[in-house]
Parts: sequence; C-alpha cells; structure tokens
Amino acid sequence: VLSALVGMGVDNALVEMDSNEPPIGDGSSRPYVELIQKAGLLEQSTPRKIWEIREPIHLETGDGSLITIVPDKQFRISVTNVGKDGRFVQYFSTVVTPELYESEIAPARTFTFYEDIKPLLDKGLIKGGSLENAVVVRGEEIMSKEPMRFDNEFARHKALDLIGDLMLSGRKFTGHVIAVKPGHGPNTEAAKALRKNYAAMRAMVPPVELPQAEAVLDITEILKILPHRYPFLLIDRVTGFSSEMKCTAIKNLTMNEDFFQGHFPGHPVMPGVLQLEAMAQTASILIMRMPDNANKIGYFLSADKVKFRKPVVPGDTLFIDAEILSFRRSIGTAIASCTVNGQVVSSAELKFAIVDA
Repeated sequence: VLSALVGMGVDNALVEMDSNEPPIGDGSSRPYVELIQKAGLLEQSTPRKIWEIREPIHLETGDGSLITIVPDKQFRISVTNVGKDGRFVQYFSTVVTPELYESEIAPARTFTFYEDIKPLLDKGLIKGGSLENAVVVRGEEIMSKEPMRFDNEFARHKALDLIGDLMLSGRKFTGHVIAVKPGHGPNTEAAKALRKNYAAMRAMVPPVELPQAEAVLDITEILKILPHRYPFLLIDRVTGFSSEMKCTAIKNLTMNEDFFQGHFPGHPVMPGVLQLEAMAQTASILIMRMPDNANKIGYFLSADKVKFRKPVVPGDTLFIDAEILSFRRSIGTAIASCTVNGQVVSSAELKFAIVDA
C-alpha cells in the first residue's frame, strides 16, 4: 500500500484497516494503484517538500545485502536480485514517476521459494497465500498459474518493496538508490539511516533562499577567456559585473566533483586551496578581459589574509566575488570572497602576474 502511494505521487492519505495487514490482492501493488486512480487525486495548496540527498548513505548487512543512496536530481532506483544459491539473478533500474511506477513496477508480484513455504503449507498455515497471489519457485520451475509478467519480475518486485519501505523514513527525497539483495530488514535499516541523515541536516543552519542569477558569461564564454580546463576550471558562470573591476561568479558543487571522493571519504568537504583557486580564477576573468591581456596567462604570486570560515559541501552553490584593486606593469592585486547561503565561507587578498602564453 505504501509503495503504491509513494509511486503514484500521493503525499497525504488516510488508510483505515480492520485487520493487521492489508489484502494481498494478486501479490503486486497494481490493485492499489487502480484504487488510487479510481478514488482520484486532489492537488493541495501546500508546496511539496522533497529532501535532496547531499551525501552518500551506505548500508551493508551480514547476509550480503547492500544499499547505497547517492545524490541525484530525481528519485531513481536500481536493484539487483540474487535468489538462493545464486538463482534468478536479475537487474532492474528506473526513474520513479507515477507513469513508470504504474507500468513498470506495480504489476510485479511477490515471490517465494517452495522449500521455504512447504513446512507452513504442511501445517495448514499461510491461509491467504495461493498460486494466484504469489510467484512460487520450485527448483527452476515457476509453479504459479500465471506466467512471469516480466523477465526480471523478481527484481521489479524488490524495487516495489524498497520504494515502500524507504518511505518509513517519513519524507520523500531525490537520490539514486542502489540495492543488491534488498529485503524488508535491510530496507528498514536504510530508512532509519535516512531519518538519521535528515535529522543531522536539519540540525544545521537552515539555508537562505537565493535568487537565480542570470549568466552574463556562460561556460562557453569562460572557456574562451581562461586557459583552465577540467578538472581545474572552478567557475561555472559569471553572473554580473558591478564595474570593469568587480564581478561575481558561481560554482555549483555536486558529489560528482573528483576532489570530494578523497577529501574526505564519508565527510566530503571542498578543499580550501580550491576555494582560493576559484577566487583567483574569478579575478582573472576581470584581468583577462582587458584588451591588452588577450592570449596571456596569469600566475599566482601570493595570497594574504586568507581565511576559511565554514565548510563547503556537496549541494552548495559557491558565489565568488572578486574586485581588482590595482593592475600595473602586468602585476595585479585583488580581494575576493566565497559565499554560501549568504554567509562568507572564505576570503583572501591575491596578487598575480600576467605573462605571455
């Protein structure tokens, strides 16, 4: 039920039951998707709150289950199912949208192995279970009356379970969930890890909403001015010039930045020296746009009064302000600062030389 609600984009619902578990239906969530569609959805006035995963979450259990959640702009899920003795190894991956959930995930039925349920059948238990509401596997044979709905139906049902279980964290999120041998136990532990991660994030200073800046120089124009290239180009766009000697640039930081992989594993922080380099590159934009400096290159001479005030982490947008104080005989001085959410995180006074390339 929870999986169907999440998959179909339902944020607010009241579920009433007169038993300790909902009806199993055909073993999939399709009957509940159909009920949701029949009832209809009502758009509410309160904006939807979606938590963006900003750092990897990793969980591994002793039975070989592994769940990792990494930053992603969408809610994406990838599942590898491994049955007993390595049987029925299947893979499934998709972005989770109501349309894709309905067609690609909801029809996948629950499954079990005959040897696991035979003792229960012999005792007259699992009264609600039958070959009509579960895929029963005996050896390499599928005993159910209906054939497999997908070649990888088992992996798809694992994705169905995972979507519902992770919502026990209490909040929708965007991120890529990568799971190997998931199950309700590991899934629930992952939901607990999500709750803990979210609580830690909420304990931080709440972010300040900043207006989207229109690019004055996009990355294509920046590449024409600066000689830097991947992985050392540390500004994405220039958003404005207050004068010929003052500008603001932006660096959008994601977990995909190479330096976050080693600085530091499990606690990614942008190195201060790279913030300093971003400030220098922003100042260089001002110098290199001067007519006499075309096709030249800048070298760092010194950095004074350097201060690093707050950590910069994946998901932050770095606003870099630079102002040229003087430029004489190919020697320039500048002041610069980096800001995140309206708070200065680093600053410095810079000196550099401009020479022929």
